[in-house]
Amino acid sequence: MALKRYAVIVAGGSGTRMGGSIAKQFMMLGDKPILLRTVETFLTLTPSAELIIVVPAVLRDHWKELCRERKLMFRHTLVTGGITRFHSVKNALKYVEPGALVAVHDGVRPFASKDFIENLYLMAEEKGAVIPVMKVSDSLRMIDENGSHPVNRDNYIAVQTPQVFRSDLLLNAYNKAYSPDFTDDASVVESIGEKIFFADGLAANIKITKPEDMVLAQALLTSF
Repeated sequence: MALKRYAVIVAGGSGTRMGGSIAKQFMMLGDKPILLRTVETFLTLTPSAELIIVVPAVLRDHWKELCRERKLMFRHTLVTGGITRFHSVKNALKYVEPGALVAVHDGVRPFASKDFIENLYLMAEEKGAVIPVMKVSDSLRMIDENGSHPVNRDNYIAVQTPQVFRSDLLLNAYNKAYSPDFTDDASVVESIGEKIFFADGLAANIKITKPEDMVLAQALLTSF
């Protein structure tokens, strides 16, 4: 029997890099806010996932009003974000049971496809901890006290979300105290000695954080 699925959609940021007065997760992409587009893909999963949506305290009412205006009736748990992404995820995990699977996804990655997400759940059920990664195509340089020098890009990969785990691993890992070394959920899980497995990332699965990302997102939207 398949394990119960959770999906933690983290939209706890203020979106200051985007400029303007609207938080990035609520900016319109086509006829829908970015966050809503992200959430809607998770609503199509088979089997379904129990949704946990994390937003900053100041945007809780904004999300509730959006749901009222658009008559959105899907079941979900609304959680208040913390001072860092680590604390936001930790808050969400209070609503996750052991013995399940949990995906943690950026609310501003609206182009992760249904098949892509479902494959990650399946891999995590077998492997325990799975993250999608992409090879780096740009040339890279490392900056240090002596200036900068080129590095072999074949030694580096770019990491995406959703990152999917057996919930026992993630719950155990998030019992640790916060460390600035925690860059994502995988780094938290690795800190308790667990192995992370890789899955192929998705080129379209961009994270919208800067104005130029919106230009690319609008172009991608026309192809979906």
